[in-house]
Amino acid sequence: MQDSFNTVLPEQFAHWLHSPLGQCVLEHEQRFFDSAVADVFGYYAVQLELPGLDLLRSNRMPTRLTAGLSRHCALNCDPAQLPFSTASIDLLVLPHTLDFHTDPRAVLREAERVLVPEGRLMLTGFNPWSLWGMARRGKRGQGMPWQGHFLSLPRIKDWMALLNFEAGASKVHCYLPPLAQCGWRNRFAFMEYAGQRWWPVAGGIYCLEAVKRVRGMRLIAPRWKKAHSSVRAVAVALPDRQEQRDD
Repeated sequence: MQDSFNTVLPEQFAHWLHSPLGQCVLEHEQRFFDSAVADVFGYYAVQLELPGLDLLRSNRMPTRLTAGLSRHCALNCDPAQLPFSTASIDLLVLPHTLDFHTDPRAVLREAERVLVPEGRLMLTGFNPWSLWGMARRGKRGQGMPWQGHFLSLPRIKDWMALLNFEAGASKVHCYLPPLAQCGWRNRFAFMEYAGQRWWPVAGGIYCLEAVKRVRGMRLIAPRWKKAHSSVRAVAVALPDRQEQRDD
């Protein structure tokens, strides 16, 4: 049953993202990832699930790949059991990966294991403290995206703190109700702008950046000291005093 959950739900969610409502979510998240990953440097960047979306397209690392249980991932594996060496990945992207995995805490633990010190973790998720979270209560089990976990942002940050992640900037989007019909969404479009000002924590999705910190490690910039020229004493031959007297 667990394998079925892990395998089916990410693919169903990927299909839902092509719906009109899913496109609204994707538009916000694509902009977030394009901006967030652009200036992250290193060698290896990995996107967990949603292989049909190139969320690493603005990153310039030489190796960028998708991994997960979805069929079209370049590397097929469980996000909670990644086939990477410890401290080998520079950037890890989790687009709703925690929402659609049976053990989201195990996914975070695995992320901490494979990331290098000062490695970057970026994720998105559905916010239970929103109109979307209220809709989920009545639609739970009725398809996507209501089958997800809808983990709150403070809860995610608490888990991260236990794993030595330092949470950075977070953004919240999709304040309008999750209405399927485009006409109704247009009528409530004003809520997207009003929400950012009046109820900034109540958006339907959140985007979060984090850095893996290692206790006891401090990065020290090299100190280049100018070599001081040393003056060597030069031996000078002095006339022998006895010879001076004889003269």
